[in-house]
Amino acid sequence: MKQLFCLAALAASILGYSYTAQAAGVEFSVGHSSQSTMTYRLGLKSNWDKSWLQSDVGRLTGYWDGAYTYWDGDKSSSASSLTFSPVFVYEFAGETVKPYVEAGIGVSLFSKTKVEEQELGTAFQFEDRLGFGLRFNGGHEVGIRATHYSNAGLSSNNDGIESYALHYTMPL
Repeated sequence: MKQLFCLAALAASILGYSYTAQAAGVEFSVGHSSQSTMTYRLGLKSNWDKSWLQSDVGRLTGYWDGAYTYWDGDKSSSASSLTFSPVFVYEFAGETVKPYVEAGIGVSLFSKTKVEEQELGTAFQFEDRLGFGLRFNGGHEVGIRATHYSNAGLSSNNDGIESYALHYTMPL
């Protein structure tokens, strides 16, 4: 399992190298899981060059998100995960501050199949997210996000796990 995770991390770093050339921002996040495990996330996001439903109220757009999360449990239950997700964002109109809501479904690979008391069943998980926040002129962003991980029934063990986090994005 460790070898599989190391190979996935290597592939992600190679892809990440080319990804950073187009990255719009670096995201830092801290939160906790539904089992009170602290979570620390570092990610890169690349904005889509498209928008839909543009009006005086706002617009629909999105971004690609790639991230590493450390799940800081006790010695036997600490874990890491790599995630890749497309995220849709509805950004409300504003002069200097633009409120937004976001939702996305992506994929994740965990280093362990048990985090705290949650039996994930498989290292491969789907990531569902829902969040809201504020975008400021210059590309800075703060927000709050709820994220759920589940294998969608690919295994009989499918407890899933959630993370609730505050995040800050710094533009590149």
